[in-house]
This record gives sequence, structure tokens and C-alpha cells, in this order.
Amino acid sequence: MADAVFFSDSDFEQYRTLIYRESGIHFTSTNRSILESRLKERLREKNISSVKTYFNTISGDQGELKNFLDSITTNLTRFFRNQAHFDALEHYVIPELIKIKSGGEKTIRIWSAGCSTGEEPYTIAMLLSEILPPLWKFEIIASDLSLKCLMSAKEGFYSDSRIVGIPDPYLKKYFDKVEGGYKVHQQLMSKIRFDYHNLNNESGLRNQDIVFCRNVIIYFDEAAQNAVINRFWNSMSAKSFLFIGHSESLFGMDTKFEFVKTQWATFYRKSL
Repeated sequence: MADAVFFSDSDFEQYRTLIYRESGIHFTSTNRSILESRLKERLREKNISSVKTYFNTISGDQGELKNFLDSITTNLTRFFRNQAHFDALEHYVIPELIKIKSGGEKTIRIWSAGCSTGEEPYTIAMLLSEILPPLWKFEIIASDLSLKCLMSAKEGFYSDSRIVGIPDPYLKKYFDKVEGGYKVHQQLMSKIRFDYHNLNNESGLRNQDIVFCRNVIIYFDEAAQNAVINRFWNSMSAKSFLFIGHSESLFGMDTKFEFVKTQWATFYRKSL
């Protein structure tokens, strides 16, 4: 069994090179123990005793490679996480987009990149359902590297402990109480398309008015961060908005995004 994994320096170098190439996630010596722990769990599940054998497996099996990348990602999230961003969305970004798009198609397109188990896109969907004027629509694409998280998000079930932070009126309006927790209403779920996506690759998305990618690029090195941010730029409409995590910044990057500071929160704007 895999309990006695010996993870040599050369093993670590092989794995972190593969992970970086395939996902952009950068493991350093300081978080080596996290990688080793996740790797041990994966080997135990597959009943493989050698890290070298497993490396050969993921090098030739795209399905198992996806499972491995899924296992090493961190998926910490909650509803209305960082309320200031949603206040800025309500009071600044949406009014700006309504003015920008008032003469054309009344649809706002949002990409929740790194959506984890769905709390972020469902939060956005609830908020936009409440604040958009009549005749306006929205579409949300929610993507993640973790297939397991996407399956959970599509199911739309959240235990009692995970609905903390949802205002009572929203909970009553957009969720049904079921055994052990709450289930998202189908009408709200229909506003969101969940899809697998590796941010290391081109998404194919275009004309997104808002991109949320919070607490994701912090795991990338500078080169990968620049590449991801530039791909976001290409996916966004001429006048659009980007939200990243509070601990993340585009400072020093080769990017054309403009920094926006409001009374609610800071974020970035694309303006052509």
C-alpha cells in the first residue's frame, strides 16, 4: 500500500513540473508537504505503492491526470464570501453595465472562474435576480478544474452548515428545505452553466461583461498569472469588469486592465 511513500527531491521536481505545465499551479518547497499529503491519498485510493509508477500513469492517462489535479486543488468557499465585492457589483458594476448596454442587447454575461462547489455563481445569480430591471437577463458560466466540485455545484444541495451567510429572504426565495440541508431552486440553477475548464488553457469564451476569479491566481507563479490575466482580457467585452481576491493584485503585471477603487471594494476594468 501507499502509506510508506518515499517522495524524493527528484520526485518532487517531476511532479511539480508536470502540475505547472498542465495547470499553472506552482508548488514551492514551502508547500511541498501539501503536495506529498495529497499524493499519498491518491496513491492509497488507487492502491499504488510507488510515486514513480503513479507518475507514469498520469503522464499517459488524461482521465487520471484530471483526477490528480482535482485532488491537489484547494476548494474553500462560501455564499456571499467577501460581501464588499457583491456590494460593489450591486451599486457600481451593474449600474455601469446597464448604462453601457442600454442601447443594445439587455443581457449581462458573467464568468465565475474557479467556482468550486458553486456558492459564488449561485450568489451572483441570486443578487442579479433581485437587482436587474425588467427585460434584463443574465447568463453565468461557472468553471473549475475540479470535476468533483462541479458535480456538487450542479446538484445544488448544501447542508445546513453551508448556507451560513445567505440572507433569510434569499434563502426562502431561492432554496427548498430538504432533508439535511437546502436545495437550490431549478429556476435559479437554469441561469448557470457549469463546465470543466483548466485556466492554463484558452477558454473560448468571448464578450463576458464580468469575470470573477477570486483566490485562484495566488497559486500561480508570475508567468502563469500573466498568461491567465491576458486570457481573461481576451474573453471579456470592450467595457467589462474583473474581480480577483483581496490578497491578489495585478500590480506589476503586463496588463491593460485599469484599477478601480470604489467606496465598497476595489476591482479592475477593461475599457477600449
